[in-house]
Amino acid sequence: MIRVGLLGCGTVGASLVALIDRQNATIQARTGLSLEISRIAVRDVSRARPIGIDSAAFTSDAMAVATDPNIDVVVEVMGGISPARELILAALAAGKPVITANKALLAAHGSELFAAAEAAGVDLLFEASVAGGIPFIRPLRESLLAEPVVRVMGIMNGTTNYILTRMTEGGADYSEALAEAQALGYAEADPTADVEGHDAAAKIAIVASIAFGAEVTSSDVECEGISKVTADDIAFAKRHGFAIKLLAIAERFSDSNGDELSARVNPCLVPNSHPLAAVRDSFNAVFVQGEAVGDLMFYGRGAGGDPTASAVLGDLVDAAVNLQSGAHASLGAFVPMAIRPSDQLAAAWYLSLRVDDRSGVLASIAGVFGEHGVSIDSMEQHSLSGPDDAANEARIDLIIHPALQSDVRATLDALGVLDSVRSIGSTIRVLVEADR
Repeated sequence: MIRVGLLGCGTVGASLVALIDRQNATIQARTGLSLEISRIAVRDVSRARPIGIDSAAFTSDAMAVATDPNIDVVVEVMGGISPARELILAALAAGKPVITANKALLAAHGSELFAAAEAAGVDLLFEASVAGGIPFIRPLRESLLAEPVVRVMGIMNGTTNYILTRMTEGGADYSEALAEAQALGYAEADPTADVEGHDAAAKIAIVASIAFGAEVTSSDVECEGISKVTADDIAFAKRHGFAIKLLAIAERFSDSNGDELSARVNPCLVPNSHPLAAVRDSFNAVFVQGEAVGDLMFYGRGAGGDPTASAVLGDLVDAAVNLQSGAHASLGAFVPMAIRPSDQLAAAWYLSLRVDDRSGVLASIAGVFGEHGVSIDSMEQHSLSGPDDAANEARIDLIIHPALQSDVRATLDALGVLDSVRSIGSTIRVLVEADR
C-alpha cells in the first residue's frame, strides 16, 4: 500500500482521486502496488466535494500532510509559489517523493527544488507542469537524455490556440474570440497570464532547463502575447499560406566561445506545411529538433482536469515503484548558461504599416530598409481611402528576409520618423523553412 498525501483538491485533485479509483486494480496488477489517498489538504474542510473520500481525511493544515510520517508520497496540485514551495521542500526533506503540476513554481525555483530532491535521494516528478496530459517531460528527460537537442518549440497554451483558431476559422476578432473562450471555460475572467504569454513562458523555462541541462527561469524568457494580433494579420497570414500561432521556443547556439541559450514566447506566422500549423482549438503540441534524432512532435490535450490528472497519476506510479525499489530519477546538475540577447537573434518578420497613399512613399520606405541592411521578401499595398477621400491612406504589409532583431528595430525606429508613415502596426516573426 502506497499512502498518498494530496495538497489541493480542485479540478485536477478531484480528477486524480477519481482516476485512481478507476485504475487502482490495473495499477496493482501491473506493479503489485495499491494507491490510497490518505490525507488531503484544502482551504475549506467544510466544503462538500463530489469524491468518495472520508471527510476525516481532509485537513486545512497542509504542512501536517507534507510531513506526516504515515504518508509515503506527496502530490501538490494547489498551485502558486507560496506555500507550495515550502511544502514541497518540507516533504522532500522528510524523504518523501513529490509529484507536482506547478509550472509557475518550477519555472521560478526549479533548480532549488531539483537540488533538494537530489540531496534527499527521492523523486521530484512534474510531467503535468508543461503540457497537461501530453507525455513529454519523461521522454525529454529519459529517452532524449543523450540527444543533442538543438531546439524545442511548441504551442503550450490551449487558451491562446483556441482564440487564434476562432479568429482564423470563424472570422472573429480578438475580443470576440476571447469572450467565447471565457464563456467555454478555456480562459479565466482575468486572462492575462494566458494571452500575454506568461503561462507559456513558465513552461518553456522548464523545458529549456531539462532539454539543455541549464539553469533557466521564467525571468530569462522574452515574452510577447497575442492581444495585439488583428483580423488583418490573420487575413494576411491566410492569403500567404500561414497560420498565426503563439510559439514558445528554446534553442541552443554553440560556437567556439561556448554555448548560449535563447528562450522566448511570441506570436509567429507558421507555414501551413509545418506540423504546428495544423494544431487547432485548445490542443497543444511540442516540436523537438535534435542533431541525431531529427524532428519529433508530441500532440494532445494540454490542459483540463482528466488529461492533467492522467499525467500526475503516471508520475505517481513511477514514484511509488521507485520508492519500493529504493531508486529515484535523477535530473543531474543544472549549470549556468549564457542567455543570448534577443537583439542578436535573426528572424524573418511580417510588418504592417499605415502610410500616405501617394507617389514616392514606397521608394522612401524601401530606402530605409536598404540603409539598415534589411531585405524585403514580399510586399502588399492596400488603399484605405476612396477616390474622394481626403485622407489618402494606405496599408502596406510586407515580409522581410531573416535579419538581426537589432537591425529590424532600428529600421522600425527610422520608419517611425518618416513623414509619410502614419503608424507602425503589427510586427510578428515568421517561421521559415530554415527553422525546421
